[in-house]
Amino acid sequence: MNHQLNQQFIQSTRATIVQLLSRLGSQREVELYLERFSDLERSRFAVIKVGGAIFRDQMDALASSLAFLYRVGLVPIVVHGGGPQLDEALRFSGIPNKRHNGLRTTTPEVLRVARRVFRQMNQQLVSKLQLLDVPARGIVNGSFVAEQSADTGLGLVGHVTGVDDHSIIAALNTDSIPVLTTLGETDSGQIVNINADEAAQHLVRHFQPYKVIFLTGPGGILDQHGDIIPAINLTTDYENLRQQSWLHSGMRLKLEQIHLLLSQLPPTVSVSITAPDQLTTELFTHKGSGTLVRLGETIEQFTDWAAIDRKRLSDLLENSFSGKLTDDYFNSTRLQAAYISESYRAAAIVTSEHGYSKLDKFAVTDNARGEGLGSAVWNVMREHHPALYWRARRHNPVNHFYLRQADGLYKGPDWHMFWYGDLATEDMPSLYQHIQQSPATIVRDQVPAYGQ
Repeated sequence: MNHQLNQQFIQSTRATIVQLLSRLGSQREVELYLERFSDLERSRFAVIKVGGAIFRDQMDALASSLAFLYRVGLVPIVVHGGGPQLDEALRFSGIPNKRHNGLRTTTPEVLRVARRVFRQMNQQLVSKLQLLDVPARGIVNGSFVAEQSADTGLGLVGHVTGVDDHSIIAALNTDSIPVLTTLGETDSGQIVNINADEAAQHLVRHFQPYKVIFLTGPGGILDQHGDIIPAINLTTDYENLRQQSWLHSGMRLKLEQIHLLLSQLPPTVSVSITAPDQLTTELFTHKGSGTLVRLGETIEQFTDWAAIDRKRLSDLLENSFSGKLTDDYFNSTRLQAAYISESYRAAAIVTSEHGYSKLDKFAVTDNARGEGLGSAVWNVMREHHPALYWRARRHNPVNHFYLRQADGLYKGPDWHMFWYGDLATEDMPSLYQHIQQSPATIVRDQVPAYGQ
C-alpha cells in the first residue's frame, strides 16, 4: 500500500474509529488526543516496549491494539524482549542457563539460541500485524550500537552506546511499524544480548517521543491494595513512593529508571504502563487505564490572595468552568489555602466554612487533563486537609473522579455534596443546606461542563 493510498485509507476510517473510541470516553477527549498525536513527526509518537510474557499470554491483544493505532495514522516504534521464551528454549535444548550476580550469562551457545528465539518472536508479531493488513518490518539486529560488558562473568552481554536509526526511519517512511529485537552489535561486529529496558530507554533518548509505553501483565504500578495507581507526578510523589514497603523491588527499580529517563527528556514526554488490551483507553481518554508517569510540576501552596497571580488563576478557572468569575470573587472568598501547579494549569482553592475545610474550586485545563496534574494537586491538598467537603453539579462529568476520592455523598436536586475524612454526623445537615444555598461564583449563560 503506497503512502498516498494509505493516507486515504486512514482518513476514510478515522471518523468511524473516533465513534468507537467515544464509547471509552467523550468524543471531545478522543479528538483532543488524536489531534495532539497527529501533529507529531512520524518518529515522535511513541516507543512501545513489550515484555516476553506479553508475547506468550496476550499476543492477539497486542497485535489488535497496534493495528488500531495504525488505522488512526499513528505508527509506534516497538521493541520487545524475550526472557521467558529464551528460558524455555534453553531448557528444551539442554543448555545451562547460568546466572551471574542475578543476571543471565550469555555464552556463545546461549546467544545462538537467543538469536533464533528473538528472530522467531519478531516474525511472529510482524506476521500477526500483516494478517491484520498492517505493514510491519522486523529489525532483528543492527539498530543498537553496543559495547560488550566489562564483567566477564556475563559473557556476550552488551550495553547500548548508541542507536543506528536508518532501518527504523526507513520503516516509518513507508508507514510500516518497526519491530525491534534486543540484540546489539559492537564495533567489531560481535552480536551481544542487551537488556530490553535498556534498549527501550536508548530508543527514547534518541527519538524523544511524546509517549513511552511499557506493556505489562499487571497493567500498571500497583498500590498496597493491589489496585493500579492511575497517575504519578514524580516531582511530588517520587520520594514518598520509593519509601513504601509495598512497592516491590522490581517495580521500584522500574520507577527509578523512569525517573532517570524522564529527567533527561523534555517535560512533554510521559510514560504509560498498561496492558495491551487497555492501550487505547490509556492513550485516548482522560481517565486512562494504567499508570501514567510524568516528571510533572511543583505544586505551590498559597495562603494569601496577594501572593497569587490572579490573572492566571482567573484564566484557569474561567476556562475550566466555561464562565466568568464574579467581580468580587477574590474579595469575598475567605482563602484558607490554594494549591496551584507551577504552570497554572491545575488548582484547588480551599476555604473555611462552618468549622470545616471546604473545596471551593477544583480546576484543570483541557491540555492538562490526562497528564495526572489534577491528581497531583489533589494529593498535595489532601495531605494538608485530612477532612474536606465540596459540591458539584448533578451532571458534572468529573463526579466519577470525586466519587473515587470521597468517603460519602449526599445527592441534591442541583448540587451533590461530597466529603472525605472525619466530619461530625450532626453537622452534615447544616453543611448540606449551606451547599445548596450558597450562590454560584461563576457567571455563565448555561451550566458549564465542569463547575462548582
